[in-house]
Amino acid sequence: MCWIATKSIVRKDRARVCGRTGVSRCRALSDPELIVSSAKEGEGCTSCEEQGKRGFKPEVRPAVLRIESVCARQRKVRMPQGEMRKPLLGVAAESDTPTCDVKSPAVGILGTGDFSRSLARRLLGCGLRVVVGSRSPKRTAEHFPAGVEVTEQQEAATRAQVLFVALYPDHYSTLAAFRGDLAGKVLVDVSNGTELNRNGPSNAERLAALFPESSVVKGFNVVSAWALLNGPRDGSRQVLICGDDSEAKSTVAKLARTMGFIPTDMGGLSSSLEIENAPLQLFPSWSSPFLCFTCLFLSFYIYNFFRSVLLPYITRGQNVFYKLPVETVNETLPSVSLVMLAVVYLPGLLAAGLQLQRGTKYQSFPAWLDRWLCMRKQLGLLSFLCAAMHAVYSLCLPMRRSARYKLLNAAFKQVKLGQESSWVEEEVWRMELYLSLGIMALAVLSLLAVTSLPSVANSLNWREFTFIQSRLGYTALCVGTLHTLTFGWGRAFDPAQYGFYLPPTFVLTVALPCAVLLGRLALALPCLSLRLARIRRGWETGVRRVDFHQPDEDVSMV
Repeated sequence: MCWIATKSIVRKDRARVCGRTGVSRCRALSDPELIVSSAKEGEGCTSCEEQGKRGFKPEVRPAVLRIESVCARQRKVRMPQGEMRKPLLGVAAESDTPTCDVKSPAVGILGTGDFSRSLARRLLGCGLRVVVGSRSPKRTAEHFPAGVEVTEQQEAATRAQVLFVALYPDHYSTLAAFRGDLAGKVLVDVSNGTELNRNGPSNAERLAALFPESSVVKGFNVVSAWALLNGPRDGSRQVLICGDDSEAKSTVAKLARTMGFIPTDMGGLSSSLEIENAPLQLFPSWSSPFLCFTCLFLSFYIYNFFRSVLLPYITRGQNVFYKLPVETVNETLPSVSLVMLAVVYLPGLLAAGLQLQRGTKYQSFPAWLDRWLCMRKQLGLLSFLCAAMHAVYSLCLPMRRSARYKLLNAAFKQVKLGQESSWVEEEVWRMELYLSLGIMALAVLSLLAVTSLPSVANSLNWREFTFIQSRLGYTALCVGTLHTLTFGWGRAFDPAQYGFYLPPTFVLTVALPCAVLLGRLALALPCLSLRLARIRRGWETGVRRVDFHQPDEDVSMV
């Protein structure tokens, strides 16, 4: 660190130090510690052979003093040997320590862990006075910024009106001695469980049972210590809060906004169990879409294996098991991608059909359809993943050794037959159209995937987002279906392709996408689209129509 700080100073004064502009042959200029020690001991540059001088020139002394001052400042922040034993989130330099407003109300924190230190620094940076309660204040005070007051737990409980309880739930009972001091105070429980708790009670409910005279609010448990330390821009800005006291929740929500977060009221304290389980769940919204993806992939893979690998081996004794790692996977991925994209837009058609049948939008959808509608984003992203993998696998097909052997065999057969050209116009056009449609489908799918990101979706208005996800989504489905049909071309009508009455894979693949596209075309008919638009604007079948008229201009308003 010293060399980085002194490098620019040495370069400016190197002509005066050694009498030359080059520094590669001067050992003193390549070692800043030697410069500083030489200045202190009166020693000179012992390696400047061309000048043959010892000692520094008088005009160099100011540069050396500047180097000494920079090095001294750098040594102040250099990590000592015992620094690694300190907590992970340490204290920043004194110049970066925020200051607080002495007239602001004090906010208390009970606990001295990593989360407590990050929370204290965040509150202090927002101009709030912070009082931290610790069982050993003298030992833990050095881990907090200078503006934070670390004191006994009882004193912190007495001085602050809002206290963050940053303790393990098993240690809540140690605060029972301060029950009187905590009466009427707002206690914010920031704890999380170590495993999913489906039966209850939650940690916040246990804290409320221990302190019935206090207002317990659950919050800030979904925010990490790192997000608190670096600000909400580097983590989730949403803070889930719940509690039975509306005034206490309002106070905590105001604190969250002051810290730069967005509070979300989840209701009463009974919702605290759901909030505590939220950080422990592993991709809860992805379980059903991933299960759908796995089932489709295995189904198509097994079907392709049985039809393209196993049947040739049984009927003709042809060993093509080498296709399993690459070619069979590449035949499976586009089928899964197209079917999953159709599954994305199928629930919307079912919901529209239910609304047309019921003649109203004020009846709830079935639970299975509601869950299906909520997982469309995940299904679409998995569809894009399969399409991208299919593109990569297709590019790698010519690199295989088996493809090279097939190409050589085809060339040898052509030479043996004396055939000068193997050009087939129909196959050339089919492949050209097939590749072009595939590229366009992947491009539109990429646009859909990008706009599903929250950072991009938040920059779009509702009309733009709906246009991309609906109109362009159906465009991607249509182009992908044409891509698959072009791949099949006339083979769908060739009886030789239906060995053992098993249709080609692309015939099974396009069945559901074609049904979805036909359903969308049916809803586009004026007789259905106009009726559906009226229903979604609030019109109901069987309800007497109410006409609203503007009052006459000459009628006085009382």
